[in-house]
Amino acid sequence: MAKDGSEQGSGTMGINTRLAHSGNNPHDYFGFVNPPIVHASTVLFPNASVMAARSQKYTYGTRGTPTTDALAHAIDALEGSAGTIAVPSGLAAVTVPLLAFVSAGDHLLIVDSVYHPTRNFADTMLKRLGVEVEYYAPNIGAGIATLIKPNTKVVFTESPASNTFEVQDIPAIAKAAHAAGAIVMMDNTWATPLYFRPLDHGVDISIHAATKYPAGHSDVLLGTVSANEACWGQLYESFCTLGCCAGPDDVYQVLRGLRTMGVRLDRHQRSALAIASWLEGEEGVARVLHPALPSHPDHDLWKRDFRGSSGIFSIVLAGGGQHEQHAFLDALRIFGLGYSWGGYESLAVPVWLGDRVVAKGPYEGPLIRLQIGLEDVDDLKADIRSGLAAAARAG
Repeated sequence: MAKDGSEQGSGTMGINTRLAHSGNNPHDYFGFVNPPIVHASTVLFPNASVMAARSQKYTYGTRGTPTTDALAHAIDALEGSAGTIAVPSGLAAVTVPLLAFVSAGDHLLIVDSVYHPTRNFADTMLKRLGVEVEYYAPNIGAGIATLIKPNTKVVFTESPASNTFEVQDIPAIAKAAHAAGAIVMMDNTWATPLYFRPLDHGVDISIHAATKYPAGHSDVLLGTVSANEACWGQLYESFCTLGCCAGPDDVYQVLRGLRTMGVRLDRHQRSALAIASWLEGEEGVARVLHPALPSHPDHDLWKRDFRGSSGIFSIVLAGGGQHEQHAFLDALRIFGLGYSWGGYESLAVPVWLGDRVVAKGPYEGPLIRLQIGLEDVDDLKADIRSGLAAAARAG
């Protein structure tokens, strides 16, 4: 058995086999198939010499436990990363690496279609700390070289984009950033490492809201950040300095969810594609923003780089405004109106683009983001029909 409990050469095994067995060796814990949940702050040392040198594996609860190591090893096996940290939320998975790698006077490039809390953090705390923040168009590709300055330290990517699902040319962006000495971070929550491995495409730091597909049940908050060899040391030391560690029960819940993520994600993918394809022919829908559809303008780029698609996409209503958007949402009975995604239940939210600088559209009507859960597709279609009928009546 390998150190993490998987068979040597497990890279040749199927993804569900790896998900079921990565992260721990049951024989390290008397044969129990799940690792123990270690609740720890204080860790005792055998003597003063070891204590002074901190020359033992665990020294304090904030710096790691067997529970956090089990999840980190499992994520590293999926990401191909040198190390992974677990933090209390998806947003913390964004803020911790940014704080680790940018300083006052640095220039930070962020894709304009980014997750709104990322933008809010950059526009408030980072600017207050003296970081110059600039937003770029999601379709810029290699053209990002024209925006990179001598003080550009980080290029922050997210692909596909939050809410509007543009696909970025990550390898081209990474090549340009690295040529200028900048590092590349990517929020890869949509695809998970099952469908896109950022470090294989030139990204230095991969970010995930593990709240979503890894946890999978809408009951836990967690984030993971994985780094390549060059960036791991700085990321880990900054993580320890900030003291932003996740609790052991949440870590365990995500590790538990990881075991079934492959089969859940496959269901999300198939159901979302069936509904997205169907919606392209429905009256009242101007566009479906799903990169796995051949009609999507970035479909070829998605097909080149991604191994699959997840369960979240957006639709553009055929005209109208907030009144029609709200009428659609209020008519839904199976889809809940709630933020987040990746859980077992379907969700819908109104999309607001008022904070964007360059990626504003145009769009034919209001946008609605749909998270397709694990319910039966025919039932979800019927619910969406009710929403479209309500929007039509409101127009």
